[in-house]
Parts: sequence; C-alpha cells; structure tokens
Amino acid sequence: MTMHVRKAVVTTGMILAVVGGVVGCGEVEKAVNRGGDTKCSEYTKQDADKKDTTVTKYLEEDGGENNPPNQNTIDLAVAAIDLMCGAQANPDTPIRDADLAGIVAPK
Repeated sequence: MTMHVRKAVVTTGMILAVVGGVVGCGEVEKAVNRGGDTKCSEYTKQDADKKDTTVTKYLEEDGGENNPPNQNTIDLAVAAIDLMCGAQANPDTPIRDADLAGIVAPK
C-alpha cells in the first residue's frame, strides 16, 4: 500500500469510529438512564438533552415502547417535572411522582 492509501484508510477508520460513537452514545445514555426512578436532585442537575432522554424513557416506561411520546408531550412533561422538582421539599423524590395527569394526557 502506498502512503496515501494507508493514510486514507486510517482517516476513514477514524471517521467511522467517531460517527459510530456519536450514534451509539444516545442509546448508551438511554440504557443507563434511570427514567422515572431518577431523583429530583439528579434530574435538576441534568442539561436539556439529558432531561429529554430521562423524560422520554420515563414516558416510555409509563406508556409502553409501542406508544412512543411525541416531542410536544416530552416538552410538557419536562416543564411539569421541572416545576415539581423545583418545589419539592425532598430532593430524593423520584420524577415518576410528578402529577403529570391532565398536563401531558387528559385525566
């Protein structure tokens, strides 16, 4: 192999590794994420993307993976959980204890 071909193969391999890592990160995050069991103290420290992942997993646990939540439902749930955790006296309260009925789905 010539030097240019070797360099191209190495560069392509590095690009594929980076892309594979980026694509796989979301699934890994979702797998280790505790969803509805996430405590308010942990949830409030998360950035917006992690909150979306946490709430999506929680809503999927609640409604089943065959009925995935849409982005509007996720956004409303994040807002409700933000309010609930902000007012929560006990930081160990899991986010699943947020009263989301009537906010993200009619009672």
